[in-house]
Amino acid sequence: MTLPPSIQVADRTIEEAEPRPTEVMSVSEMLARSSNIGTVMLAQLLGSKRLASWITRFGFGQKTGIDFPGESRGIVLPRERWSGSTIGNVPIGQGIAVTPIQMAAMYGALANNGVWIEPHLVDHVRGRRIKRPARHRVLSSSVSREVISMLQGVVSGGTGEEAAVPGYLVAGKTGTAQRVASDGTGYDGSTSVSFGGFAPADDARFTVYVVVHAPKVDGGGGSIAGPVFSRIMGYVLGRYGVEPTNGTPSRLPVEW
Repeated sequence: MTLPPSIQVADRTIEEAEPRPTEVMSVSEMLARSSNIGTVMLAQLLGSKRLASWITRFGFGQKTGIDFPGESRGIVLPRERWSGSTIGNVPIGQGIAVTPIQMAAMYGALANNGVWIEPHLVDHVRGRRIKRPARHRVLSSSVSREVISMLQGVVSGGTGEEAAVPGYLVAGKTGTAQRVASDGTGYDGSTSVSFGGFAPADDARFTVYVVVHAPKVDGGGGSIAGPVFSRIMGYVLGRYGVEPTNGTPSRLPVEW
């Protein structure tokens, strides 16, 4: 797909985080390079009806049902209230608010061959299962595998290189979002950056989602949240004895 340097959506002009000339990118390259314009153009091809359906299908705007009080639904604008520019801001994470547990569940669905599983904190008490988590398929296994392959590209040669864990295949995605001012009148100039993913990508055991609000240093999800993800995931994989993908041991922190 040919991507221009900027794109006009209703009254908004959307640009990339880093200026670039007109380029041709595959969907995998758009994902790996976090292309705002590519994402919006794909959303336009999908259409508002199907985009809104997929947002709902992955559980955004709904409580996950986790066994912990006070869970938020997040904020998802109903499609009938979308404006002309919504198709240009929602795909890149503006005009929508989701919770970390919703994001973790979404990554878990990809890791689980397209099956979403209700997250939970307590599995057994004195050997007895408390509740069997709800589950439903959101993607076919074949589509899930394709997405996982693209998410591996984010880590192996895209914006998420610093989330890599030596010895393991990692699949994941960076995120950088503007923060809304406390008075709700606009953005306050700070960001929330994130990295979410799972490993080993070819036989997932763990999902980790890291968010850093208003970081004090410049950078995006890859350079700020990515190394935190790498450290946590590396520790967990080693702690539970998960066999390295290529025989190289996980990088384990000396202390926590």
